[in-house]
Amino acid sequence: LFQITHQMAAKSVVLLTPRSSAALIGRFLNTSSTVDAAKPAHKEEQKDHARTFYRSEMEVTPCPAGERMTKPTGDLQFGKYYADHMIDVDWNQATGWARPKLHKIQPLQLHPGSKVLHYAIELFEGMKAYRGIDNKIRMFRPDMNMARMNRTATRSALPTFDSEELINMISDQIRLDMDWVPASATSSLYIRPTLIGTDKTLGVGQGDSAKLFVLTCPVGSYFTSGFQPVSLLADSQYVRAFPGGVGAYKMGCNYAPTIGVAASAAKKGCQQVVWLSGENEEITEVGTMNIFVLWKNEQGEMELVTPPLDRGLILPGVTRDSLLELGREYGEFKVSERSFTMEDVRKALKENRLFQMFGAGTACVVSPVGKIVYHNRKADRYETWNIPTMESKPNLMQRFYEHINDIQYGRIDRPGWTVEVPN
Repeated sequence: LFQITHQMAAKSVVLLTPRSSAALIGRFLNTSSTVDAAKPAHKEEQKDHARTFYRSEMEVTPCPAGERMTKPTGDLQFGKYYADHMIDVDWNQATGWARPKLHKIQPLQLHPGSKVLHYAIELFEGMKAYRGIDNKIRMFRPDMNMARMNRTATRSALPTFDSEELINMISDQIRLDMDWVPASATSSLYIRPTLIGTDKTLGVGQGDSAKLFVLTCPVGSYFTSGFQPVSLLADSQYVRAFPGGVGAYKMGCNYAPTIGVAASAAKKGCQQVVWLSGENEEITEVGTMNIFVLWKNEQGEMELVTPPLDRGLILPGVTRDSLLELGREYGEFKVSERSFTMEDVRKALKENRLFQMFGAGTACVVSPVGKIVYHNRKADRYETWNIPTMESKPNLMQRFYEHINDIQYGRIDRPGWTVEVPN
């Protein structure tokens, strides 16, 4: 980790904290208030703008002190408050990626014919930065988010980019908004990189222009009063993804159709939906999270199981991958990526073999499941299944949460899993 952060620091440009005025920054660097973050000109690197944008070319214009927003106090509702700055970089087919810009957050200007508004040509990522117990700020596994973002861009016929360049640019953005990273062991700075198609031709086809931007916002704890088990609606009439589709990609079009279903779940007293697939009702995801089950399998082995990625139904979550790796390191139970069905869950509950069920994702790390409201198609009735997640001992879900949390806030050093933001 030291070597990684040292290399990043070596590439860094001088940026003052948000408390510094744009004028002071300009005088300090002997430039105007718009800071050009270019590398020294004595060794100009070969650039390929058809392939990627470059952090060394990023123009940085700090938000004037008098225009900065008042930082919120109290509860940090998810996605309600935004930090002062954003990254903005355009692409077009003819010239490739333009110079990135880091500037005051502002509305986007889009032609009303932009493809993103008509055909949902859009993708995004969700990641976080944490202020550790040592006051250092760390991003958690951003390389995995960037790799997934590029895979989704390819599937969306949008341009790809160099992952390290964007990670370093986001580091600059966080440094400029360092005061927005909560000084709390339960809060963090949420990071939302987004890529949209901006071509204004209404024909359905690959566009010739796009925009990438990055927003950040401080967010509070997902569990404000401790772990609260959620209830799930399981109804196979609702489908999130199908083989050959885009369920394995983080596209906005995967989320819009789930909102109405969530409203239907709420009418039945459920907070989330467990998504089922096929006639045998394979369990795929829960809400916007991956799902895990801890049980004793039919062979009598303790097993942690989550659905596999091989059919394209499951989003390859960063937290999912982290829990699988930690579980295998514990070496105390079998860890499997394999399909299982609602009937498998019913049977395990009946035989007292199911101990815990929980979702896993960036927002919460883990989210316990306490109840499933299942639509039994054969009997055409709804059944309530109680899941003993909160009563089971030992509590693997809690152990996972604390282990990941300790890494994110710097209480445990995990080389390769965190990227430190240089001061």
